[in-house]
Amino acid sequence: MKAMLLDTICNVARNPEPLKPADVDIPVPSDAEVLIKISACGVCHTELDEIEGRTPPPKLPVIPGHQVTGKVEEAGKRALKLKAGDRVGVAWIFSACGRCSMCLKGDENLCPDFMATGRDADGGYAEYMTVPESYAFPIPDSFSDIEAAPLLCAGAIGYRSLRLADIENGQRLGLTGFGASAHLVLKMVRHELPDVDVFVFARNPGQKEFALELGAVWAGDTDEDAPERLDSIIDTTPAWKPVVKAMKNLAPGGRLVINAIRKEDADKDYLLNLNYAEHLWDEKEIKSVANVAGRDVREFLDLAARADIRPEVEIYSLEEANKALYELRTSKIRGAKVLKIG
Repeated sequence: MKAMLLDTICNVARNPEPLKPADVDIPVPSDAEVLIKISACGVCHTELDEIEGRTPPPKLPVIPGHQVTGKVEEAGKRALKLKAGDRVGVAWIFSACGRCSMCLKGDENLCPDFMATGRDADGGYAEYMTVPESYAFPIPDSFSDIEAAPLLCAGAIGYRSLRLADIENGQRLGLTGFGASAHLVLKMVRHELPDVDVFVFARNPGQKEFALELGAVWAGDTDEDAPERLDSIIDTTPAWKPVVKAMKNLAPGGRLVINAIRKEDADKDYLLNLNYAEHLWDEKEIKSVANVAGRDVREFLDLAARADIRPEVEIYSLEEANKALYELRTSKIRGAKVLKIG
């Protein structure tokens, strides 16, 4: 089968072709796994984190990709819920132990044995992949495979971020960065919390314009102060600077939710600019988002189907994976990027 392989950690800005095309064997599912013939795979900033070494080290070589849609080709003998032809998706959660306290309460994203799709196990930048049956999620009929792919991470992790933001109808929400995840959060808010005013901070003029098109009440630069103090802010950027600015923009008792795997070291000196009175006083708090749990994927797919939440997508071929990653790295973003494979 055709695949795109990562075999070394590198900086995508300096090496715009980190993935190598390869012909590899079609994987064989274990007893509890299913084999998926892949139709589409979203391109996520987490791939950049993996390629550039900001996550725990990936197994190398590895096939990246964790926003996967396709059809079950074959099921292992202990995979009894799915059958050949079923349409499913795979998110960043590839597996967890299922026995620890975190798994038992539905937070298997915090399991010490959490395995990430496309990092600890081969993912979706290929024609086929295997995954444990319990982490192959049925895709609602209302979505095409291309539309469904970004919902599996950008949407699901955005859904988890919104839950952790603990925002109530009538309050004010900030979104720092406006890519694949944030634009889906804005669509969720418009449907579920119609009286929440959304304020967007972004560097790219096109992203600001896009945010206003989708219903943001204000869109400014990450350096700007919001016209009002915000009850919660979700940060989806890879940088430290927006964290400092967000803390200043929070209302008393406000919460910043950081939806990022790691922050880049290039601007870490911004942390030294945190002033207790200006940024941390008034019982402000910071909450991080770690990975995604199965319930987030299931609940968000259900919400997306009910609310008809569809991502804006840019489509690339499997062979153009490096191009999509480089554009993501250089902030050429409008919505979500998806590889069309099958």
